[in-house]
Amino acid sequence: MKRRRFLHQFSATGALLSTGALPLDVFAKPELQHLTILHTNDVHSRIEPFPMDGSRLQGMGGAARRAALIDAVRVETPNVLLFDSGDIFQGTPYFNMFGGEVEIRVMSEMQYDATTIGNHDFDGGMDGLLKQMPLATFPFVICNYDFSSTILHGHTIPYSTFMRDNIRIGVLGVGIELNGLVPDSMYGETQYLDPVVSANKTAAILRHDEKCDFVICLSHLGHKYQDDKVSDTVLAKSSSDIDLILGGHTHTFLERPELHENAVGRPVLINQVGWAGVRLGRIDMTFERNCKHRCVSCNNLWVK
Repeated sequence: MKRRRFLHQFSATGALLSTGALPLDVFAKPELQHLTILHTNDVHSRIEPFPMDGSRLQGMGGAARRAALIDAVRVETPNVLLFDSGDIFQGTPYFNMFGGEVEIRVMSEMQYDATTIGNHDFDGGMDGLLKQMPLATFPFVICNYDFSSTILHGHTIPYSTFMRDNIRIGVLGVGIELNGLVPDSMYGETQYLDPVVSANKTAAILRHDEKCDFVICLSHLGHKYQDDKVSDTVLAKSSSDIDLILGGHTHTFLERPELHENAVGRPVLINQVGWAGVRLGRIDMTFERNCKHRCVSCNNLWVK
């Protein structure tokens, strides 16, 4: 009964999830607004494609190919946002040699709109992360790391807002607990705050104070776990004002976003596109002019 009620409410909002063309005829009015969300996670310094060595991902990925895909989408549709969900650093000699400079410069050239912070982004220490931040043309959004007693204080923000086709979009970020994943010396006096509490508080600000029509969470919590550890699925079910969670950390390849019911019975989507930049997440949103009805289409793209 609960699932039927949820599906009825989801249908009543006009929100549909498909892999084909958008069924625009479901709307009573022809005035529609369009938004395309592109996203990556856990790129891990993969600047070049995987080598042709017989591995499962051979020949895939690479910054140049990803940039070409992004450019093609921007030519196709004007209202594009591009996000990353953390773990930009660590995994290839590019990070070992240049400390993250190449990765941040590449993302700036691709015109990313925002990123959150993953545990491996501390692999050069806070001083290493701080050194690369001025190279970024995009903000680092994180609401559950308190950097007030560290050198990163003032260099991150809890959320950011964007306007596309008269749609106001709010974006917040949450990160995983660093204790046990990252050596203490790498994150210093950083205070870890409850991600569910912090995300809900920040999302409420975006929804009610900033008057956002759509709220996105860039998460580096992980898709889901066997135990009760906080994950994207836990956050989705515990949230009230988040519409979409773009995840990272667990390197989960989702063919299409997952649909969950949040704490107040409304739909929230989760998407994650593996790792190493071999897929570019794409979610196309079509809003009715009053932003109360929406249609969703997903096409996560292989980078090859």
